[in-house]
Amino acid sequence: MQHLGVPERKKPYSYLDCILYTGSPRSSSFLFFFRFLLQCLEDLDRNLRKLNSRLFVIRGQPADALPKLFKEWGTTALTFEEDPEPFGRVRDHNISALCKELGITVIQRVSHTLYHLQHIIDRNGGRAPLTYHQFLAVIACMGPPPQPEVPVNATSLNGAHTPLSDDHDEKYGVPTLEELGFETEVWQGGESESLARLERHLERKAWVASFGRPKMTPQSLLPSQTGLSPYLRFGCLSTRLFYYQLTDLYKKIKKAFPPLSLHGQLLWREFFYCAATKNPKFDKMFGNPICVQIPWDKNAEALAKWANGQTGFPWIDAIMAQLRQEGWIHHLARHAVACFLTRGDLWLSWEEGMKVFEELLLDADWSVNAGMWMWLSCSSFFQQFFHCYCPVKFGRKADPNGDYIRQVQGKQMTEAESCFRTLEAAEQKKYLPVLKNMPNQYIHEPWTAPDNIQRAAKCIIGKDYPLPMVNHASASRINIQRMKQVYRQLANYRTLENSKCNAHESFKDGYQPNIVTVGNPNMN
Repeated sequence: MQHLGVPERKKPYSYLDCILYTGSPRSSSFLFFFRFLLQCLEDLDRNLRKLNSRLFVIRGQPADALPKLFKEWGTTALTFEEDPEPFGRVRDHNISALCKELGITVIQRVSHTLYHLQHIIDRNGGRAPLTYHQFLAVIACMGPPPQPEVPVNATSLNGAHTPLSDDHDEKYGVPTLEELGFETEVWQGGESESLARLERHLERKAWVASFGRPKMTPQSLLPSQTGLSPYLRFGCLSTRLFYYQLTDLYKKIKKAFPPLSLHGQLLWREFFYCAATKNPKFDKMFGNPICVQIPWDKNAEALAKWANGQTGFPWIDAIMAQLRQEGWIHHLARHAVACFLTRGDLWLSWEEGMKVFEELLLDADWSVNAGMWMWLSCSSFFQQFFHCYCPVKFGRKADPNGDYIRQVQGKQMTEAESCFRTLEAAEQKKYLPVLKNMPNQYIHEPWTAPDNIQRAAKCIIGKDYPLPMVNHASASRINIQRMKQVYRQLANYRTLENSKCNAHESFKDGYQPNIVTVGNPNMN
């Protein structure tokens, strides 16, 4: 979504781009995505009304609709937020070229990221830094990011107002999803909600003061009213506002300027945006200059079981159920299911997992989503492939009693009630209700429960709930050997190339050749 403004006529408007969303229109993810987006637009329109203005929602392709509006409105200038991702860069370039032909002034501003990404690339010798350590070193030399803009108010507009037609709501109003009958939601879209969440986030002074990672509990796996990632993704919350409010709070408590690591959530986002901005193949393996070419298997049935939470591993299946029900999962849960799909168990391409996340996650930035999947599959950025998440041990550590898997215990539901609006709604959100009666000692490995226990729990494994689709111990062992062979051949290729050219700086900077492919090793 692009927020576009015409200064002379004071017409802020937004596009519902026809190719903005590629998921199935009948899927729950379609509803999550557009409900959140439309709530954001409704909130923006309400705030604009306070300034004697309105939001103009235009439906269609910008290249088709903009020329007509330019003529109708007598537009002389177009302002918009710079989109750092390849698709948006192409679209915005085309629109800018069109405006140039029509004599319309174009003003672009950077606000979706902390820094102007091109400045980071220039400071790094013309290439995006492809290790996080290198990225932090570069921005450390650049100083703090620009301050957020001062909020617009009636005084700053000098009494300007937007001329409106009688049929404004009919022609340019924000569409609704009321006819779909969804009355409850985990995430409420809009800037107003994002600022309220930011305030709650900053109230956790104890966390800022101790500057430590919060302890992992089953409750932390649930959506929180301090969660901010979807609001950053949709542009409801300024990254710079978040950065400086967090900085100011830290300085107030610690009496010192905060370390870069305090802003880790924002800086990781910035890192992936920077890595992707000049790489249109960032979401692909083939043709992607930073992605190792790994011979992943193709197995549509296995992919479907993973995507639909039918792997037979309750920890993995509960995560995928939550993703489909709510459009969000904890970052450690993302690590678990991504590793399981790729190098951990199923040996399926990270591209397939990325597509599922792109469809289902509310906060799935194109750059961050693709970057995370390459990272966790050891296709780029991260090469410690011998570290693998066990779908049983990791789940047991994070959720020892299976509270998250069952999602039915009264106290937990009471605490989560504000997210789900009502207890009744929360009860309908059980991730794996089929396992609700399974004893704690078997909740993460229900296939090990004796027959009498399964009957008592009214859950026969292999009938009511699937058997594990793989043997994790053997699958992960084989996959580690596969990864060893991939990186062994990659190292040999690098040695050969370095012998030909001593100044192969791209390897030092983290670039990896896109032509190295290997066959599956013989495990027999």
